[in-house]
Amino acid sequence: MLSAFLSSLFGFIFLNIPIAFSLILTTIVLMLFANELSSANIASSVYRGIDNFPLMAIPFFMLAGEIMNVGGMSRRIVNFANALVGHVTGGLGYVSVVASMIFAGVSGSAVADTSAIGSILLPIMKKEGYDVPKSTALISAAGTIGPIIPPSIPMILFGVVAGVSIVKLFLGGIVPGLLIGLGLMTVWYFHAKKHGYKAVSHRQTRAEMMTAIKEAGWALMLPIIILGGIVTGIYTPTEAAVVAVVYAFFIGMFIYKELKLSAMPEILVMASKGTAVVLLVCGAATAAGYMITTAQVPEMLMKTLTDLSGGNVLLAMFWINILLLIVGCVMDLTPALLILAPMLLPVAESYGLDPVYFGVVMCVNLCIGLITPPVGTVLYVGCGLSKISMGQITKPLLPFIGVMIVVLMLITYIPGLITFIPNMVNR
Repeated sequence: MLSAFLSSLFGFIFLNIPIAFSLILTTIVLMLFANELSSANIASSVYRGIDNFPLMAIPFFMLAGEIMNVGGMSRRIVNFANALVGHVTGGLGYVSVVASMIFAGVSGSAVADTSAIGSILLPIMKKEGYDVPKSTALISAAGTIGPIIPPSIPMILFGVVAGVSIVKLFLGGIVPGLLIGLGLMTVWYFHAKKHGYKAVSHRQTRAEMMTAIKEAGWALMLPIIILGGIVTGIYTPTEAAVVAVVYAFFIGMFIYKELKLSAMPEILVMASKGTAVVLLVCGAATAAGYMITTAQVPEMLMKTLTDLSGGNVLLAMFWINILLLIVGCVMDLTPALLILAPMLLPVAESYGLDPVYFGVVMCVNLCIGLITPPVGTVLYVGCGLSKISMGQITKPLLPFIGVMIVVLMLITYIPGLITFIPNMVNR
């Protein structure tokens, strides 16, 4: 049954059938193998996968990111990051990483992060004589921090699928996100030194820094409001997403006065499209998950991993990471997470692993897939913004991917990097 599942799923994907429909077709194949074909079961499973209150956070976080971009908040975050690190050699590279880390605290989406930051910084980097493929690679890699630093759409999905505290998953992503940001800046440091990039601004005086903080203050408050409210229990992650939308709308409309009502229809359509894709995949993955469980695929996978690792938890996590890295190359983050989480979580729990730790490792691993050819979603965004081909960006990406894999190994074998902060919060 495991071979039937894998061959049918990847067969449909390679035929260029959209992932949601590939999952539904795979479900039908598994039902035929089990002699249990039922359209009613498929329909009810799809509906059950979508009808989940925590998933309501996804459209609101997507909408908040769109409003921030149009309402001028993204640009002010970039300007603030420039005031912080723009005076350093190759400063625009550091600006892109810092801005991505701040923007990650609102959108929870790698595509939104990369699009917002890249559209502002890539033209400037090109004008300043920066290497375009390398700059695009950096901004794309920094964009993957979006789903790691809270709030995170993939962690919401994992929490729903696995029944794990979304708050603790959010908190578990803080340290890995910061480590990836520092790692990317370290790689950029050597690149900037080698090519002798100039700083794009002078070191800010105290007065200039205060002006930059004042200008971006309203935008910088939003990540604090979101995370602070979630941690203190004032509101749930879903309610926090609504707060983010209201706050971003108010600031963009009445404080910065760059958001116009005439732009709202397009903003709503963009957020709706992104939401529809995610929720349709959620429903299809739930239907596939039902048959995966019925066919005892997790038990087969557990036996395979046990044979490979000899029951050693360290080796088991090594093979799980290898599996996820390979899958990330050929499948987008959302479907990969929704398909594999129900299969791999029982395996992780059989080894006594903390589900919060495992969920964060899984999300970080699959985020690497966002910048690995041939299916790297974020790569297509970066290439579209810089007007370069996938082939031109692949080699410059390798050091950044290497850094992300090093961070992945660190958090895999030093679980405290993930669990330290969540264990401090009794929620």
